[in-house]
Amino acid sequence: MTKSELIAELAAAHPHLLGRDVELIVQTIFNEISTALARGDRVELRGFGAFIVKKRDARVGRNPRTGTSVSVDEKTVPFFKAGKELRERVNVHASKKR
Repeated sequence: MTKSELIAELAAAHPHLLGRDVELIVQTIFNEISTALARGDRVELRGFGAFIVKKRDARVGRNPRTGTSVSVDEKTVPFFKAGKELRERVNVHASKKR
């Protein structure tokens, strides 16, 4: 699902809200999550999961085309860990398809 599809689904589910208001709500949520991660904070959404920032140490990598060694700098990357309720909902849905 893309962000525009999410906005369309939410707007359809809540016809009392204007489409531009739904778009603003979704954008605000994403901006707040991004801002918190940029500060190094953890964002936890109960029943859904947690967004955290992980540190990756500097390392020596390989250029896949040439095979030459390349130094890769230390960096931080966003990481999502699904919550128990989300994992259970996904697994129940997957087992019904079998």
